[in-house]
Amino acid sequence: MTFTLYNDVLDAECYKVRLLAALLGLSPRIAAVEAHPGAGHRAADFLALNPAGTLPVAAAGDLVLSGAPAILVWMAAAHDVTDRWYPRDPGPMAQVQAWLETASALAATAGALRREALLEHPAPSGAAQSAEALLRRMELHLLLQGMGGRGWLVGTHPTVADIACFADVALAPDAGIALDPYPALHAWTLRLRALPDFLEMPGIAPLHALVDPLTGHR
Repeated sequence: MTFTLYNDVLDAECYKVRLLAALLGLSPRIAAVEAHPGAGHRAADFLALNPAGTLPVAAAGDLVLSGAPAILVWMAAAHDVTDRWYPRDPGPMAQVQAWLETASALAATAGALRREALLEHPAPSGAAQSAEALLRRMELHLLLQGMGGRGWLVGTHPTVADIACFADVALAPDAGIALDPYPALHAWTLRLRALPDFLEMPGIAPLHALVDPLTGHR
């Protein structure tokens, strides 16, 4: 089933949906919504679709979903026959859900700091410290995963957990947060960029321009 994605090309939450769609081989219809400076997310027709006035929104027939986490889970559950992107085993499924909560926290901290830097929208007090704490937690987790021969947030292959967390980590330098202190996290972003059909976003450097901090190789 195809669907319509209400999308702002510079919005990190919208990018998460576009990225997973590309990795799943899906081609949603794109309905452009210019949030800044156009305030398209406050237009009456958009508010009739999503009264919260937030992006992204996905519409498929009578189904309307808002928010990247819900849309990512729906896309994976509905379109991935392998169950790799959203595992159905209760343990890994619960782990994915926990990382989706982390992704929301990253959006509320690192993402908010990026919007402050680029759009002058004030970030919450303490956002920088909270974002750094989340990145340190991810760094430690990925280091432990690597020791076990696994390089992803859950299990041995990427899931919607990785997609949900990726954008705000990769865009952290826009928020004034350097990734140099987090080599395992930086290497994880490179693994995601190397996936077949990876979709770039404005502000996220192409893979060939980056150096893996763990190996020193491009």
